[in-house]
Amino acid sequence: MTDTTRATAHVRTGLRRRPVPGPDTTSWAPRGDEHDDGALPTGEASPSAAVPGADAAHDAAGNGARGGADAEGGIGVVREKPRRGALAAAGSPTVRPPAAAHLSDADVAELGRELDAVRDSVLARRGASDAAYIRRVIKLQRALEVAGRGALILGGRNKFAWIAGTALLSGSKIIENMEIGHNVLHGQWDWMRDPDIHSTTWEWDFVTPARSWQHTHNDLHHRWTNVVGLDKDVGYNLLRMDEEQPWKPVNLLNPVFNAVLAPVFEWGIAIYDLEIAEVKEGKKPKSELFKDLRAMGRKALRQFTKDYAATPALAMVTGSGKQALYGTLTANAVRNVWAHSVIFCGHFPEGAETFTEEMVEGETRGDWYVRQMIGSSNISGSKFMHFMTGNLSHQVEHHLFPDLPSNRYAEVAPQVRDICRRYGLPYNTGPLLKQVGSAWGKVFRLALP
Repeated sequence: MTDTTRATAHVRTGLRRRPVPGPDTTSWAPRGDEHDDGALPTGEASPSAAVPGADAAHDAAGNGARGGADAEGGIGVVREKPRRGALAAAGSPTVRPPAAAHLSDADVAELGRELDAVRDSVLARRGASDAAYIRRVIKLQRALEVAGRGALILGGRNKFAWIAGTALLSGSKIIENMEIGHNVLHGQWDWMRDPDIHSTTWEWDFVTPARSWQHTHNDLHHRWTNVVGLDKDVGYNLLRMDEEQPWKPVNLLNPVFNAVLAPVFEWGIAIYDLEIAEVKEGKKPKSELFKDLRAMGRKALRQFTKDYAATPALAMVTGSGKQALYGTLTANAVRNVWAHSVIFCGHFPEGAETFTEEMVEGETRGDWYVRQMIGSSNISGSKFMHFMTGNLSHQVEHHLFPDLPSNRYAEVAPQVRDICRRYGLPYNTGPLLKQVGSAWGKVFRLALP
């Protein structure tokens, strides 16, 4: 029995026992089987399904914006939606980014084949050890959460118990958000067929509903990474983060807006995921906005109940109600500031390229790979730091392979860095404080005309 067979055969978590039939990954990653309309034909699997360790359903049809479970995270009818933005089979974009202007079409095609081989190599070895990893992480996160809430409920009035409880709860929220939630929702663990660890059933500890985030993040941001005008993550419709974005007097408040955004980052993302700008432009029906608002309202109520009602209410028995409330508020703020810092380090430091729309017209799979490499930035540091970032410190590798298990990014990073070196492409990386400072420097610099 292979690692993959063992991993698939032992579905033991939670109350649900029926394996998820698919479709799987909701990430936008070029697979070489896109059609001119950007969609896969219903029922057709991609060539990667034949790779040992990859499930045949892995690349089944559609798996687009809001497929999978309903907004509440339960198992529902999969609503397939065509993938947006087909890639050209050959040729080159209208204009290549300056950092890649020296590459020929043949260079880009070969680079694409090399990166395909890196991905296929991981898929061939993916199996029981990876499944065991994510299950260990989930157990760790839940243990930290129970311990943190328990300390706040039972001993919140004690200073040291409050600090310990808040720290444990903060850590559990960071791990759930970064290494578990973000990566599960990318479909990194869908191949396990585990109904409790699947991109169509997981609902994370974040205000924005999982399905809304998968649409704006997986389908839009990962397809159009750093393309000004197409990737609204460039500034989140709030900040000016690129010279190509027209300056307005309100941009003088760039640093203020960013400082306010950091501790309430989950709320900023939830509002951003509503796509209010698209509604104003007539690109999104108001009926869809109201539907998303209802889903967000239900999710916010659940989050409020858990963190700001149930936990403090239980703590009132020990006279620690107020302290427990302060603890959960602090834990959410710590998680938000950390997530904000990691995300900004991965996308906005100096050296992370942005792109014009003409740079993606006629883009091939190889060109898509090039854009991910030069448009993302890594964070160097310890294994613990990488773990606490959800391995998004390997942002370059994540953007190249958003559906590979996150614990494999450190393994492929040297190969990706070597490919960048051999093809004369920048590989942007640096310590956490350097990258945070660089991103904030851009926030301040672009506040001015």
